[in-house]
Amino acid sequence: MTISKVTPPAFWEVALPEAHRATMWDTLCRAVAEDVGDGDVTTAAIVPPELYGHGYYVTKAEGVIAGLTVARAVYYLLDRRVQFTPHVAEGTLVRPGQVIATVHGPVPALLTGERVALNFLQRMSGIATLTRQFVNAIAHTRAVILDTRKTAPGLRLFDKWAVRIGGGENHRLGLYDMVLIKENHISAAGTLTEAVRRVRARYGRQYPVEVEVRTLEELVEALHLGVDRILLDNMDVATLRRAVALAQGRVPLEASGNVTLANVRAIAETGVDYISVGALTHSPRALDISFLLHRKSGDETETGTQPTPAQHREEARCRL
Repeated sequence: MTISKVTPPAFWEVALPEAHRATMWDTLCRAVAEDVGDGDVTTAAIVPPELYGHGYYVTKAEGVIAGLTVARAVYYLLDRRVQFTPHVAEGTLVRPGQVIATVHGPVPALLTGERVALNFLQRMSGIATLTRQFVNAIAHTRAVILDTRKTAPGLRLFDKWAVRIGGGENHRLGLYDMVLIKENHISAAGTLTEAVRRVRARYGRQYPVEVEVRTLEELVEALHLGVDRILLDNMDVATLRRAVALAQGRVPLEASGNVTLANVRAIAETGVDYISVGALTHSPRALDISFLLHRKSGDETETGTQPTPAQHREEARCRL
């Protein structure tokens, strides 16, 4: 199976921004190839290639679903005869025991694809769920929840997609699309003012420029540099309020550092414009989702029906 040469399907082209489609497709192909290798030796030995069946993706906990398009693409890569039917939309809040998608087709493909599909579904849904919790906590304010670059290596675009599904917004995608002058850059340049001068001298207005400040004195300096955003690093709530008062809306302010669900409401109520949360992608808890396989008997239609509780006991289960 030459997975890397499979052309992306139309549903992939529709769901993803044009700038990221090819990169994300390549990542997905590598993920499937990594797991499948030369073939699923267990399934090949046990399951007849002509056996058809259907399976169910079922949630085991409450959460926000993300990654259904990715799961569908996994099966597309393995066997185009598989029909993947989502029962909820991306971003839907689901309850435990809810069927979020069904798959119908050759059982070998259903079994071979389940783990990679689950890996993406569970991680992306975990990120979307945590993001939604942060977004809901500050819904009464005008602040916006942002992610960071603290993502799983190789999965950044998927992680950041999950943040958007959860209701947050993306900070810069990488080091290439925005200037963020941090403490170590300032140390290398000597002063914040000099660091900004060097950036403007090289790029002009080609990139948005954000600067990190740790004190109110640094904030005052930054306010006169014509930057696009100021990051307030690890300031307590009282200092954040003073920073907002000093800025007077002249430059958007971003609070960052040790943001949790316990303190994000108080941070948002200081009046900052953005709150960046590294935890969204560096330590999300995967949403518990199971895949349940139901073998098609001779008198069933190909679409079948959901198994009864008694049948569930005889089904294959795959969890984290």
